[in-house]
Amino acid sequence: MTFKDYPYSRPELEDFKADAQEVFNQMDDAQTKEDLLSAIKTYIEETKQLLTMQTLAQIRNSIDTRDEFYDAEIAYWDENGPFVEEVNNVYYQKLMAHPLLDSIKDEFPTTYFQLIENTLRVFDPKIIKDLQAENKLTTEYTKLIASAQIEFDDKTLTLAQMRPYNEHKDRNIRQSASNKVWAWFEEHENEFDEIFDSLVKVRTQMAHKLGFESFTEMGYARMQRLDYNQEMVANYRKQVLEDVVPIANKLYQRQAERLQVDKLAYYDVPLQFLDGNATPIGSFEDTIQTGKEMYHDLSAETSEFIDHMIDNELLDLIAKPGKQSGGYMTYLYDFESPFIFSNFNGTSGDVDVLTHEAGHAFQGYQSRHIQIPEVHMPTYEACEIHSMSMEFITWRYMDKFFGDQADKYRFAHLSDALEFLPYGVLVDHFQHEVYNNPDMTPDERKATWKKLDAQYRPHYDFSDNEFADKGTWWYRQGHIFQSPFYYIDYTLAQVCAFQFWKRFNIDKDPEAWNDYLAICKVGGTQSFLEIVKTANLLSPFEDGTLKAIIGDIDTWLEQH
Repeated sequence: MTFKDYPYSRPELEDFKADAQEVFNQMDDAQTKEDLLSAIKTYIEETKQLLTMQTLAQIRNSIDTRDEFYDAEIAYWDENGPFVEEVNNVYYQKLMAHPLLDSIKDEFPTTYFQLIENTLRVFDPKIIKDLQAENKLTTEYTKLIASAQIEFDDKTLTLAQMRPYNEHKDRNIRQSASNKVWAWFEEHENEFDEIFDSLVKVRTQMAHKLGFESFTEMGYARMQRLDYNQEMVANYRKQVLEDVVPIANKLYQRQAERLQVDKLAYYDVPLQFLDGNATPIGSFEDTIQTGKEMYHDLSAETSEFIDHMIDNELLDLIAKPGKQSGGYMTYLYDFESPFIFSNFNGTSGDVDVLTHEAGHAFQGYQSRHIQIPEVHMPTYEACEIHSMSMEFITWRYMDKFFGDQADKYRFAHLSDALEFLPYGVLVDHFQHEVYNNPDMTPDERKATWKKLDAQYRPHYDFSDNEFADKGTWWYRQGHIFQSPFYYIDYTLAQVCAFQFWKRFNIDKDPEAWNDYLAICKVGGTQSFLEIVKTANLLSPFEDGTLKAIIGDIDTWLEQH
């Protein structure tokens, strides 16, 4: 059965509640360890079925946001998802309070119970209406972004389809394309402000109802931060500011020299080379076929994985009208299958998808033996280690995708990754400011972004774009709307991935693949810092880690 044949049916919430109540009765009546384990197993199976249906609806809606059937299903899940959380919350409460709990703890990973404890902190039936409102607002943002229809080059294009023009060799075309995109955001400024203002208010309201001082504290718990806190993150941001921003600035100066401009304008940044960025050779189908050949050659494990993905049509990669923007990987529990979604547009980002999202999917596939949804995949910052590291693990195959532009791609890829760190912590810092000061007006939020942007990205010059210059770049960052505090995760993982970059491409470490495979197989049965240790990597939070790692990268880039 291929993805298109996977059956979808809307679960009846009352049936799920009734089935769950039977499990709760079994838990209440359990007199032995075996009785309790049996009830838990039943509940896990019921949850997997429910999650599979929800994920199917989300995937099919993202493939075509205009599909009326799946649009209605998403509305149903937005409305009823919080009630499912309510049932799940009862299960968690019963489990954690059960007199036989200690007898079964060895049967589950420690992280299972840690994650449950955090989840109990961030849910109560009294916030259901708030959760429903939050769901509707994030869906509203998704639809707004997907609705973009930009007239350019005698075509009607989505935001994803505009990207090749933003990287065009002709500076006038780059500027014109960028201005068109910014004009669309300016046209919808009030809508973005209203959606986000409502999100800040509803999230803050939830946090206060649950006894948190601010949504920042609640956001950390929702993101399942098991190993680190706000103070550690603030110190990490400080290291990025001190150790990374100066090197990033040096790279931007080199880029300006390559592009033969005195100072980079905002529309110059996407173009790395005067003769154009590296682009995949051949058609979209050629890129996919090359990806298949690459994974066949890389290892027995990746060969099996990519065949599973292609044979079961678990990839939807090419940009088209009505398709949700961006890219993601998700997992269908009942089919033990990952799914990769993207918007191929003829840029190097297409190859990044076949490495980044495939890294996520490969981990999901390697962890399919873990049948507990909560710990099938690790927390987000650990998830990103798999994806970002795969980008570097596959470096030696880039000649197959880019031909004689492969070295150009590698330089841009590594320098972009380093330059991303300041932006990633900027997004995080902005969210801390917003949720620690929830009464800011929309204009004050923009001023806050503008101030922080000047610290982390001093190379950006918006002087000829009044709308961008007042601090509206963050409208484009979906995570700020949809997944609060999920962004610094990418930077933490990037610091780990840089270490795999060195081990695979500089040191030629024979143990590097085994360490990578090991962290794919453990899924979420370990916390972030435990996974870092399993991979034999340095923690991003340790003073000096960034300085050492960035030094290696700076040296490589200076030589290329």
